[in-house]
Parts: sequence; C-alpha cells; structure tokens
Amino acid sequence: MMELSVIEQIAAEIRAALKTGTPIAPFSSRYPDFGLVEGYRVAARLHDDRVARGEIAIGRKIGFTNRVVWAKHGISAPIWGYLYNTTVRQLGDREESFSLSGRPEPRIEPEIVLHLAGRPEPEMSEPDLLACIDWVSHGFEIVQSPFPGWALGAADAVAAEAVHVSLLLGRPRQITGDRSNWLAALADFSVELNGPRAIVRSGRGRDALGSPLTALRFLVAELARNGTAPPLAAGEIVTTGTLTEAMPVSAGDVWTTTLGGIDLPGLRLRLE
Repeated sequence: MMELSVIEQIAAEIRAALKTGTPIAPFSSRYPDFGLVEGYRVAARLHDDRVARGEIAIGRKIGFTNRVVWAKHGISAPIWGYLYNTTVRQLGDREESFSLSGRPEPRIEPEIVLHLAGRPEPEMSEPDLLACIDWVSHGFEIVQSPFPGWALGAADAVAAEAVHVSLLLGRPRQITGDRSNWLAALADFSVELNGPRAIVRSGRGRDALGSPLTALRFLVAELARNGTAPPLAAGEIVTTGTLTEAMPVSAGDVWTTTLGGIDLPGLRLRLE
C-alpha cells in the first residue's frame, strides 16, 4: 500500500491541475503500484477537502458503464465518485448554457439519473431496486481530464474525482405509479446525441452496463464490498453512466438529445 504522504502528494497535484488546467501525466504511468485502491484513497482525500469547504455530497456518479471504452483504457469494471450540491444543476425547459472555462479537455455524456426514495441493499434484484426509486431524469454530465488526450486508466480517473465536472438535470418523471413499464423502458429506450458539424451518436439504455438499474446494482455491491465509503441512502441521486461515446466539446457548441421509448424529454445545452 502506498504511504499516506504519497497519497497526499498525488491529491495536491490533482488539486493544482484542476485549478489551473495544467496537464499532468497519469499516475498509473509513474507509480507501478498505483491501482484502484490508491485511486479511491486519493479521491477520498479530495472529497474531504470539498466537505471541509462546506460542499455537500448529494449523490454518486458511475463511470465507465459503457463497455465499448473498456479496452481503450485497460479496465474491466465501472468506477464511481461523488456528486455535490455545487456540481449538480437543474435545467429549465428552454436552451440553457454551461461554461467550460478552465476545464481541461471537457466532454459531454448523455445519462440517466435515478433518485432514491429508499435505501438499496446489495442483495436486491433490479425490480427491488426500482422500488427504491421515486423519480428518473435524463441529464448531461460534463467530464474533464487533466491527463492529455484522455490517456488514463481506471485508477487515474477515480483519483481525478471520477473526472466529474457537473451534472445538468432534465425534468424528472415520477415513476411510483408505473414501475413495471419503467423496468422495461430503462433497458430498451434509445437516445440520439446531436452536436455541431452534424455529429450524431446513438445509444440505448442497455449500453449502461445492461440497464441503468444494472449500473445501480453494481454501485450498491461495490460500496458494500469496498466498505470504506458510506452506502447509498434515501435522498441521494445516482447518475448511471454515458449512453453514447463521450464527446469532446468546445465553447460555442450546442448539443441536443432525443429519446425514444421512454417518458423523458430530450435536452438542449449551449456551451460557453
């Protein structure tokens, strides 16, 4: 296990890189023993910093749920990180904007967000997990990489606060009266992501590890297995990973989504 002083040094380097936008080399290329355990230790240190500044953790994000990117980054399972009251924002019905200022190599990800009304347990089936959810939303997650060209491994991504910048939420839909239809819809729905220069990417609910509910099941089990972070609780939100390829973004871009087979509206976002 890496010494605490090294963990502190890596946390300080990430903190400085994200503040200044200075690119840094992946830690997995510099420290032979830098793995997921060390990545989560660094992330926990940065989380403590945020809490000390008065930020409030209001949920979790799951990353790398789309298996298409696993081989590229040499990973075999998803990762997770925290969401904060300072990083989550509700979008209105009209086109809204988001500033990319100071963000290294930002990308956009269309995702499904779940709100927990009850506490999920590791032994729960997906229908049981759905019973813990009272609303579902479609959102954009903005992510970033201090590692040039997104040349990172899973441990690097974890250490960099799971590459999270912001979660922008669309209008939530209550599901408490229609759970059976939502169980199928969450796996089968389609999404189309449209950007500048006629960029189009498509995906389905099943691209998030099989279903957003499967992604949630992974997170519940991972937190129980790890044992160093608190389990999910009622009131938290969970964003379940990108449904398409994460796309590079620039100021001036307008990105939209269209969803089919699910009762969720698409989004429209201008980046500045």
